[in-house]
Amino acid sequence: MSTPESKNAHPTYADLVGLPAWAEQPVPVAFEDANGHLNVRHYTGIASEGLDYSLVELGIPQMWPAEGHAIFSAEHHLTYLAELRTGDRMSARVRLLGRSERAAHALVYLLDDTHERVSYVMEEIFLHIDMETRKTAPWPEDVAANLDARIAEHAELPFAADVSGSMSLR
Repeated sequence: MSTPESKNAHPTYADLVGLPAWAEQPVPVAFEDANGHLNVRHYTGIASEGLDYSLVELGIPQMWPAEGHAIFSAEHHLTYLAELRTGDRMSARVRLLGRSERAAHALVYLLDDTHERVSYVMEEIFLHIDMETRKTAPWPEDVAANLDARIAEHAELPFAADVSGSMSLR
């Protein structure tokens, strides 16, 4: 029987390390705060960078606005699990959960590769934007098909998606 705790349990480092690594880097000194660890504002930036890089192979290039399209973030839910300290090696791992006509739902994990643990989870809803109107628009067919394929692949992962329950696709 599933309990609320097990239902939303976070995957382990061992679960996630097999996913492609994005935004691999050491925690730079410039990102350290007075507590001696990665400042809170940088977790989201690095996770977002990892998500952006992971979407390139699905047909969403970094300079997509030059082609009249963009991705805008709509919602985030952030969970801090273990601190990252200056010099620790980190990487982002992305799990796509679903999409609607104009939005997608993802989990991005920051792994502390030095200590082999999950440091941070960012759950995000992001939107496809037509840059001419600056409004949401249906995903281009090729991107939609690529998203669907990746979502299906990630649905087969042998661990549960640890969603917050505070957001969903509409």
